[in-house]
Amino acid sequence: MAKIKMSKKATSIDMTAMCDVAFLLLTFFILTATAKQPEPLPVQTPASTVQTKLPETGLVTLTVGKNSVGESVFFGMKDRDVRAKTLELMGEKYGVKFTPAEIAQFSLIEEFGVPVSGLKQLIAMPNAERNKSGVQPGIPIDSTNNELKDWIMYVRKANNVDLAKDKELDFAIKGDAKQQYPQIRKIMDMLQDQKINNFALVTGLRAKPKTN
Repeated sequence: MAKIKMSKKATSIDMTAMCDVAFLLLTFFILTATAKQPEPLPVQTPASTVQTKLPETGLVTLTVGKNSVGESVFFGMKDRDVRAKTLELMGEKYGVKFTPAEIAQFSLIEEFGVPVSGLKQLIAMPNAERNKSGVQPGIPIDSTNNELKDWIMYVRKANNVDLAKDKELDFAIKGDAKQQYPQIRKIMDMLQDQKINNFALVTGLRAKPKTN
């Protein structure tokens, strides 16, 4: 009996719908992603195996490192409302009147390093210009002009008194691995002078040594 041969047909899958879904997802992630802002004072943190993450809110960061003008300290605040209120208090302290537009713009700046007298000029700069090397010399911490001490004091007042937040602010020191210890110690002493005894030291993650 003769065998019946079945005709072979080419199989194909229409990928149009799959491509449409892929491009839609790609577009969604691009539009909703938040670009990482360049750091005005990049530092190479010391390595550590500790994996504790810093909080996303209620955090104040003091960055210690070197830029083109020498050793510098930068001040960062995570919460926008805290930034805005702290600027108002510092303006009153140093006799600098900030407009509502300047306060709103400052609330978008996560970290900065200029004297109070230079804040208006810094706020008016485009973001790319603001973060160029050498533009921000750092916050004064001299014995005759210690503005950093006032930033620490007034950020706590803004958080606890003016904004009446229940949670105390967390503080973190982010120092360069090559930074001399006396400068870091000076920042620690400044925090402890204001009864801030719990603070974090920011480190980079290092692989744990292998055990046999």
